[in-house]
Amino acid sequence: MTKINVKKEDRPNKGIYRRFLKRPMDFILSLMAIIALSPIFIIIAILVRFKLGRPVLFKQKRPGLNEKIFTMYKFRTMTNEKDENGELLSDSYRLTKFGSMLRSTSLDELPELFNILKGDMSIIGPRPLLVNYLGLYNEHQKRRHEVRPGLSGYAQVNGRNAISWEDKFNLDVDYIDIISFTEDWKIIFKTIKKVLVKEGINSDTSVTMEPFRGSKEDS
Repeated sequence: MTKINVKKEDRPNKGIYRRFLKRPMDFILSLMAIIALSPIFIIIAILVRFKLGRPVLFKQKRPGLNEKIFTMYKFRTMTNEKDENGELLSDSYRLTKFGSMLRSTSLDELPELFNILKGDMSIIGPRPLLVNYLGLYNEHQKRRHEVRPGLSGYAQVNGRNAISWEDKFNLDVDYIDIISFTEDWKIIFKTIKKVLVKEGINSDTSVTMEPFRGSKEDS
């Protein structure tokens, strides 16, 4: 995967958008989306309640801007089925057809619009990952926390879960160096296309995405 090396001084307008315009745009777009999609929120919540049980929302701590921890919201996509020892079954057993549909259409991620409204997330940015990954990043990969995590991002429109962790992190950092109003809207439109054709939902070796265990190289 080829990295994009763009110096900050080469993009004088990037700082203005990033500092003053990106957050207001996130707030306005997320509020409009929540209002427009409210009937869908209600329908999905009812279906999740009857097909998968309670709670309707999946809540999990994730690191955001400058590694600050926040609670991310999603619609749940798995059951709570356990084995004879009381341990949760593997993802492949707990992920139902209905849950798979929610994931393949990205409808499970709609509650993240409230995270965007609150300021925890952005429309576009590196996806928020697990807290226990923080100690596994090298210095290059840590840069992904220089901006708010996103509902979608540069990595999501360039492979999503179908590419390696290293390629995904490189794309996350590339985004930070090319961030702009135009680039964000390109990613938004590409995201819509990706969701419609259901590309890159799963990795090649896992129902979702295999855990990140650290990179072999330092950068």
